[in-house]
Amino acid sequence: MNENDLRVVKTKQALHQALLALLKTRTLESISVSTLCREAGINRGTFYLHYKDIGNLFDEHLHHLLQDLEDSYIEPYRHVSRLISSHLDPSTIRIFHHVKKYQPFYEIVFDKKSPLSYYYSLFVKIKSLMQDNSMVDQWGDGDMPLLIAYQANAIMGLLVQWSEDGFARSPEYMNEQLAYFLRIKDEGGEAVDDASSD
Repeated sequence: MNENDLRVVKTKQALHQALLALLKTRTLESISVSTLCREAGINRGTFYLHYKDIGNLFDEHLHHLLQDLEDSYIEPYRHVSRLISSHLDPSTIRIFHHVKKYQPFYEIVFDKKSPLSYYYSLFVKIKSLMQDNSMVDQWGDGDMPLLIAYQANAIMGLLVQWSEDGFARSPEYMNEQLAYFLRIKDEGGEAVDDASSD
């Protein structure tokens, strides 16, 4: 089956949108294929042409989302040989644009009624990205796992607050604020200045 065929793309989009609509009021485990197909306006046979079960559809959605998150996270690193947080250009930050693009999913992730497993999937991915690409070497000799957890929770905190505010602020505004917070951290930390001058 050609994954680029317009009919396949439209069918998958309909299934992904239906899944997100249902996840606003139900747990993943409680969604049946019949209910999903009714919501998407397709028949069960079409569903099974593409997926073995609802979990398989969710995994595909999460995979695409996390890949886009990774691409968004590493965007600022593509513009410099070494990223120094105090010199971060806000226009290169893409994580908030990513969240806006996938806003329906993030509304579910940050909903207080949602399973924590969604939140932790995102948290683990952000920690992993920070480990692989981070500016943590600028922080001196701190405990790296604790530092990465601290940084990841700071990003998650911004995302949760943005969600609680109904995503009212623009991604560009959020970029500016993150860059500002990173500059404050650098201006107040001797260890950062010492480490970056090596």
